[in-house]
Amino acid sequence: MQRTEFPAQALPLDAPAATLAGMQHEWLRTEPDCVIYVPEDPNGREGQNQHLNVIATPGGALLASWTTASAEAEPDQRVVVSRSADGGRTWPAPLVIDGAGPHDPPGAGMASWQFLIAGRDRIWCFYNKNIGIDDARAADTGVLRCRWSDDDGVTWSRETADLPIAPSAISHPDPGVPPTWIVYQNPSMGHEGVPIAGFTRWASNAHDAGAGMLERLSECCFLRFENILNERDPRKLIVTTWPRSPHGIRVESPFRPGVSVCQEPTVQPLPDGRSICVMRTLTGRAWFALSEDDARSWGEARPLRYGPGGAEVLNPMAPCPLYRLKDGRYLLVFFNNEGSGHGGSGPTDAANVRNPAWITVGRFVPGENDCPLRFGPPKVFADTGWTPAPGTNRTQVATYCSLAETEGGRWLFYPDRKTYCLGKRLTDEWLAGCDPLEAGQDSP
Repeated sequence: MQRTEFPAQALPLDAPAATLAGMQHEWLRTEPDCVIYVPEDPNGREGQNQHLNVIATPGGALLASWTTASAEAEPDQRVVVSRSADGGRTWPAPLVIDGAGPHDPPGAGMASWQFLIAGRDRIWCFYNKNIGIDDARAADTGVLRCRWSDDDGVTWSRETADLPIAPSAISHPDPGVPPTWIVYQNPSMGHEGVPIAGFTRWASNAHDAGAGMLERLSECCFLRFENILNERDPRKLIVTTWPRSPHGIRVESPFRPGVSVCQEPTVQPLPDGRSICVMRTLTGRAWFALSEDDARSWGEARPLRYGPGGAEVLNPMAPCPLYRLKDGRYLLVFFNNEGSGHGGSGPTDAANVRNPAWITVGRFVPGENDCPLRFGPPKVFADTGWTPAPGTNRTQVATYCSLAETEGGRWLFYPDRKTYCLGKRLTDEWLAGCDPLEAGQDSP
């Protein structure tokens, strides 16, 4: 694949002070330990950068992928990658994986919402590829497409492959219309050794025309990549869609009775053989559901709590990913307000309620059937001070982040104001203050 060079300021943090002083300084506001990408112009063609998913590769590198555009959902939206071979210190200019071509009709061909899976001697990059149909929003209506790399993420295939997402009761009745969906996190490993990706399924216009993406009928469903860790031939990949029932996980909207608004699930295994899924809702709370069969079917969703009988975890209509650390603890990133943060007008007021980003550490509660995790007191991870990126109105931080653990440390990679792609190290010392065991308290 031809490499596309972007104007970038991906310099090491120990670059000469004079060099840093001459750069746009806003990317320093959240005190990052790693700088993946800083656009020269936040209003330019590469100005909006979000949905940052990073993995540690089998070869020991860090591979970052994100969605970039002049503005979210614009026709120039595309998927890019960058690979750091020195532990996150430096990153080359991004390489375009896919996006609209010169002959695509206006609004068609965009690529969005990518995620990565490392299989046997092959790394896969999956994404939502618009094929010229807009059923709700063009950036989210598309097929599940992939490219792959056989050299640890350095170069990528020219060939692509499309894989199926099974329809549900809220899909378009015409099978020729692709689903409206996104996967927003890299998949987690299930109990059966299969990567599992939670995805948002939005209703087709045939079922809920006119509603915006934050209020539209939506459910949480799951893709199991059954043989991807051992299969290299994309034509032989088996991807299954769950649950098999007509609907996914549902949470009723407080503003539209009878309509589910349940989005952006993350799924993690629990030590007792169950799986937990955490998702965003319009209720001003994070919600969760439990599965006893490795994400094939799910129990009823309910508000996430800090522990059995504890307070509910407040979160606006914003991502709230749950990660399982290698040491067995869990890490929740969320926004710790129900929609009134910084004077916010409600859970969808992204300009005010998606900052600062908070972290809490969770520990498994053995024998607890209803609330299997206990979280410690939350701690601010990143704060923009509600200062927009220059020339924009973007103030949010750490929405659509990702976690990677390597021999060199534990990283949380995050978009800052959907503009800068950054990372911070999460040491055990830093996490101690929000670990329920080390903090010496059961819940806030």
